[in-house]
Amino acid sequence: MSTGLLAFLSLLPILIVGIFLVGFRWSASKAMPISYVVAVILALFVWKVSAANVIAASINGLVVAATLLYIIFGAILLLNTLQESGGIKTIRQGFTDISPDRRIQVIIVAWLFGSFIEGSAGFGTPAAVAVPLLVGLGFPAMAAVVAGMVIQSTPVSFGAVGTPILVGVQSGLSADATITDNLLSLVTLIGAKVAILHMITGTLVPLFVVALMTKFFGKNKSFSEGIKVWKFALFAAFTMTIPYLIVANVLGPEFPSMVGGLVGLAIVIAAAKKGFLIPSQEEVWDFEEKSKWDPDWIGKIEIKDIAHKNGKMSMIRAWTPYILVGLFLVATRLKSLPIGGWLQAWTIEIRNMFGTNITASFQPLYSPGTIFIVVSLITFFIHGMNGSAYKRAWMHSGKTMISASTALIFTVPMVQVFLNSGGGAAGYDQMPIELANGVAALAGNYWPFFSTFIGGVGAFIAGSNTVSNMMFSLFQYNVGSQIGVDPTWIVALQAVGGAAGNMICVHNVVAASAVVGLVGKEGEVIRKTLLPFTYYALMAGSIGYSIAWYSEKGIFNLGSLIAVLIAVAAVYIIATNKKRATWPAHNKSSFGAKQ
Repeated sequence: MSTGLLAFLSLLPILIVGIFLVGFRWSASKAMPISYVVAVILALFVWKVSAANVIAASINGLVVAATLLYIIFGAILLLNTLQESGGIKTIRQGFTDISPDRRIQVIIVAWLFGSFIEGSAGFGTPAAVAVPLLVGLGFPAMAAVVAGMVIQSTPVSFGAVGTPILVGVQSGLSADATITDNLLSLVTLIGAKVAILHMITGTLVPLFVVALMTKFFGKNKSFSEGIKVWKFALFAAFTMTIPYLIVANVLGPEFPSMVGGLVGLAIVIAAAKKGFLIPSQEEVWDFEEKSKWDPDWIGKIEIKDIAHKNGKMSMIRAWTPYILVGLFLVATRLKSLPIGGWLQAWTIEIRNMFGTNITASFQPLYSPGTIFIVVSLITFFIHGMNGSAYKRAWMHSGKTMISASTALIFTVPMVQVFLNSGGGAAGYDQMPIELANGVAALAGNYWPFFSTFIGGVGAFIAGSNTVSNMMFSLFQYNVGSQIGVDPTWIVALQAVGGAAGNMICVHNVVAASAVVGLVGKEGEVIRKTLLPFTYYALMAGSIGYSIAWYSEKGIFNLGSLIAVLIAVAAVYIIATNKKRATWPAHNKSSFGAKQ
């Protein structure tokens, strides 16, 4: 079978998702079963994988889905616990004291706090922490999910204490015996290049977050209202990405996102409290009152304005649960501490299911879900809750978690069948690799433009930058060598694209939506995150092309041209935004309607 036809067939399960989930706006619980059936048919009858392998992959998918649901339950429980204790009301007031402007709040919570949590734990944990916190602050559930997904880009490559680089890239490249002697230094070098690409491309992420929020969830449906805070957005971007870049080049891949997020939080909150670059009282932006929200924006979790039983709670006491979550995540993920090893020692495992090489495993004590549940129990005592309130938190959390299960039950098994499609009687590589082969055959020397999109497709399918890097790093390295450029830059582009792919990853969107009870609207979320993903992959790919071909084509090449055009477009939009904002009311209304 030709490379092109194999690539097209490999693309079919993804096309199904795009057509039904994003195009026809079906819910994931309806679209993903079709995608799963298509993947199974291809695996059995085209790739000729054994039925035992497909069943084992499907069961492994169910185990992974169960671990995700466990994390979802823990995250919802912590949110409901804080709501019942009155902690959310105090936290909300604290953010209002910093700035009542929702644009400022979303940058602090999603971009900075989310980056810190990503650096600590990764694997979708920021959405489980930052998204419900935004809902608790009064954001529509869909706005919170979109913000939580868009920031799943810049910090992701160094998430979970560097796992996507140290495990993903390193494991992927280790299959080639010719590069194993210098593997660790090679991976560290790639990590530094990844940080450069992210630092440049990620500069506009906070601005994307606020612009998308005001466009899709604001009264005037206008990008302009978000772009108005461009100075604060760029300031917040640099307070995270500059220390992030320094740490990646000085300390290595473990700490860039964690340190960048923490340093950014400290600087930005201190600056915001002093009014630095904060909109004036007359320019404060907020959502319309809840009664006017589109019903599609609202999740099943209703945040009630419950005060502490004694009337008032201190800010430090209210924030203690989130501080504990951060501390516990860091303590259990740092390899220099033995705690993580102790927790990982208890692993529930089903090895070599049905005689295949597929093993399903779960580490309950190491899971972020356990951390959320433990912190919830601690919160019961430190917030002085009563039993009936805490019982309500558990009951509501269980109901919300169950409603999310349908979509994940088909989403993750489809992913596992797709990933475990290699080794069949037909002799084909697994579907993601055959897809990449087809794209590489078409792209030729223009491959750097496509390498980020391949990384993104890997994350879209697998739900993990780490898995995407494991699948494609060696493939990307070899393509780079074949077209005559420095292959480490191509692997770096893979890692950056894999990080950006988290914005549109189906099961990440399902999980983030489930945390706030927004079930069935996954396609709507992905439609809104496609633009920032496309920007991220194209911008990084353009920079990578420019760098990779610099020695042969000079600085003025196609990559630098596209990167400059994107940058000029961004500057033009920002520069002309003030003029648009001062148009007469009837013109402004017309402009907003056309955007």
